[in-house]
Amino acid sequence: MIVFDLHCDGGHRFEGWFGSSSDYEDQQARGLVSCPECGSDVVDKAPMAPAVPAKGNTQNQSPVAKSSSQPVSNTPMTAEVKQAMQALAKAQEKALKNSTWVGDKFAEQSREMHYGERDEAPIHGQATLEEAKSLVDEGVPVAPLPFPVAPPDKLN
Repeated sequence: MIVFDLHCDGGHRFEGWFGSSSDYEDQQARGLVSCPECGSDVVDKAPMAPAVPAKGNTQNQSPVAKSSSQPVSNTPMTAEVKQAMQALAKAQEKALKNSTWVGDKFAEQSREMHYGERDEAPIHGQATLEEAKSLVDEGVPVAPLPFPVAPPDKLN
């Protein structure tokens, strides 16, 4: 499985997961790659940092990587799915408009708001799986975003 950072002609950035680089090229040539936010099929690879693999002598493989035997779709999205994805992307964009990016301080700041140590305000950022589980266990209201969000300093 390979993950590409993609962008459409509307300026939206998103990830695409493919079985291989040639699978991406094949799906792109057949018009099967489109932006989940606006539906544009004018999509190209965005610049991205290379993935550096772990040392060969480590045994730490994530559970996600072990269970990645799910097939990759090779059919176009139905109009209903495309419309639902666009609506979801617009709802996320609207919600984030009044939210502040807090980066990797998300867990810390969410916890402070929950315990009354700071004023409540809409925020979004990054949290590790362990941090997210800990917040949920403590009853701190959090939810994952349906689409990846690039930090403000990473946007073009």
